[in-house]
Amino acid sequence: DDIRIIDARQYITERLSAVELPDDVGRPELGPIATGLGEIFHYVIRSETGEHSIEELRTIHDWVIKPELRKVPGVAEVNSWGGLERQYHVVVKPEALIKFGFTLEDVLEALQRNNANVGGGQIVTSGEARVVRGLARVSTIDEIENIVVASSDGTPVHIRDVADVEIGSEIRRGAVSAYGEGEVVLGLAFMLMGENSRVVTEELRERLESLTPSLPSDIVVDVVYDRTLLVEQVIKTVEHNLVIGAVLVIVVLLIILGNIRAGLLVAVAIPISMLFAVQGMYEFAIAASLLSLGAIDFGILVDGSVVMTEANLRSLKERQRELGRKLSPSERLESIAKSSARVVRPIVFGMGIITLVFAPVLTLEGIEGKM
Repeated sequence: DDIRIIDARQYITERLSAVELPDDVGRPELGPIATGLGEIFHYVIRSETGEHSIEELRTIHDWVIKPELRKVPGVAEVNSWGGLERQYHVVVKPEALIKFGFTLEDVLEALQRNNANVGGGQIVTSGEARVVRGLARVSTIDEIENIVVASSDGTPVHIRDVADVEIGSEIRRGAVSAYGEGEVVLGLAFMLMGENSRVVTEELRERLESLTPSLPSDIVVDVVYDRTLLVEQVIKTVEHNLVIGAVLVIVVLLIILGNIRAGLLVAVAIPISMLFAVQGMYEFAIAASLLSLGAIDFGILVDGSVVMTEANLRSLKERQRELGRKLSPSERLESIAKSSARVVRPIVFGMGIITLVFAPVLTLEGIEGKM
């Protein structure tokens, strides 16, 4: 908890970059800055008429919807589930390789060399700087087939001479269905750690609605999970519990004390204590979750006030019975001061003991401390 997540990721990235791995081993990558509870928005992409295949649905999501949603502030990542991820497959002909004396490594190196964009610096002429770039990313089957592997007897040998190029898909690792109508594509948006899930979810919904008109007419995007609904339900639950708890305590106070004004006076301690509690939670970065707010004990909040008020009421009644008449304002203040002085010391010690009992909770760290 003492180090920022950005700094920790930077240290890990520096260590990973120094690790030497075999050429055929992929470079390790860090996942998005999100937690296990970061999935805040789920939606499905489907074709109402069946005109678009699941491969086309996946392509629309990966190249149209996903990039736009990743631009929303507070979004760490947008993942795709289901559908078929389009790929170009180069199916090598073993007999052709033997004929020309090539190996699989020769074909692989040729594909890698001819499928990359590179920078060429700048050319400065007459005070103007022109950027030189080499654009060699292939995008069609013909471009792949025309890549030269090497020369044989002075004749260039192309990919089409040693392999068949076709459109396929990546190996499937799962499928998604919805409404009992067949396969769809599922999109999952992850929230950046520390962001407000309610705000980010609302912005995601607005961005998705703005994208809908630009999609093909038969493409429908349905939101199937929205964290906002959960947040609103939690807020309503907390508000309901706090109100009911406060009302019950006030009713009990009125019954026990037998005095409406005294009961209302004691009840004032509840909102005042809540204000201090909320301020303390803000200062110590304690989330206002259902667990933390639900742990507030209204009985403890009004404990000291009940003892003090009850002592003052008893003192006033005894003094009035002793004199046999109503007390004057000065006599009331004198009686209240004496009774308060008698009970203030035990009240302070009692509240201090309660505070000491709960003090170790403030030393907890991690998830336990946040709760």
